[in-house]
Parts: sequence; structure tokens; C-alpha cells
Amino acid sequence: MVDLGMAAKVRPCLVLTRYPKNNELDVFTIVAHTTTQRGNRWEIGISKPFLDDKGVFDIQRVMTVERVKLERKLGELTADELGLILDHLAERLGM
Repeated sequence: MVDLGMAAKVRPCLVLTRYPKNNELDVFTIVAHTTTQRGNRWEIGISKPFLDDKGVFDIQRVMTVERVKLERKLGELTADELGLILDHLAERLGM
């Protein structure tokens, strides 16, 4: 769960980056999970007991937040599920 501010609420997010080293900023890159779907190709639905079944990871909502915004861990994705998100992210970024 990540605090994305008053308008964006506290919501599940996928943390993409590892813990920073001592000489790096204390920030994490995340992808937000939302139940407000728009039906576009950047929304990835992954069924997990700790996520709302109506929700999707929105690849258009990639952001970097400070560690203090990370509230608690809900669970983990499998390597295949993470790969699916990373493939879409690479496509979105033109990589």
C-alpha cells in the first residue's frame, strides 16, 4: 500500500525498484493499481487474493515516491506476472 496523496488515495502499487544504496536517493519506482478501468492496452489485470478483482495495474501510472510513502506490503507477484508488467512497461517506454 502506497500513499499517493489526497486525490490519488492510498492504494496498492507494484514496487519496481530495489532498496537504494547509501549513496542513492531514498525513492522507489512504482506502478499503481486501480479499480477505475478505461479499457486500454496499458491496463494489466492480475488476480491475487490481496488485490481487488476489479482492479488493474495501470502502466500509464508509473511514478517515483519517497520511502515514507510506502505503508505496507500486501504480497508478491510471480516471475511470470512481473514479466508481463515489465514487457508492457518496456513497450510503453519504447524500449
